[in-house]
Amino acid sequence: MAREFHLRVLAADRPFYEGACVSLTVPAVDGSMGILAGHSNTIAALVPGAMSVTLPDGQRRTAAVSGGLIKVENNEVLVLVDSAERPEEIDTNRAKRAEAKAREALLQKQSIQEYKFTQATLARAINRLRVSHIHDTK
Repeated sequence: MAREFHLRVLAADRPFYEGACVSLTVPAVDGSMGILAGHSNTIAALVPGAMSVTLPDGQRRTAAVSGGLIKVENNEVLVLVDSAERPEEIDTNRAKRAEAKAREALLQKQSIQEYKFTQATLARAINRLRVSHIHDTK
C-alpha cells in the first residue's frame, strides 16, 4: 500500500499547495479529521482552524484555514477553503484588531445574520492568532 497521496489545497484567491503528502489533519465540523494514504472516499465540511500537512521528507507544515470542504477519492485529496495562510503570512496586529472589533460588535444589537457573520469573523481572527502563535514558538 502506498504511503503517500496527492494533495491539492485551493483557496478562493490562489492555489495554496499541490503535491505529495504523507498525512493531513484538517478541522472538520465534528473535530479534527486525519487523512492517510488509502483513506476511504469521503466528503466533509471544514470549519476555521489549523490544517497540518506532513510531507514525504518529514517536514510538517501548518496553515490557518477558513471554512470549506474536503474531498477524498482514490488516494487523491482536494481541500477547498475560502482562505489559507501560512503562519509567516499572518499579520498578527491586523488579526488582533479584527478580534477586538468582532468582540465589540457581538455586544451590540444585531440581526441574527449579522450576529452569525460577526461570530464567524471572530472565529477566523482567533484561528489566525492561534496559528501564528504556533509559528512564533518554534
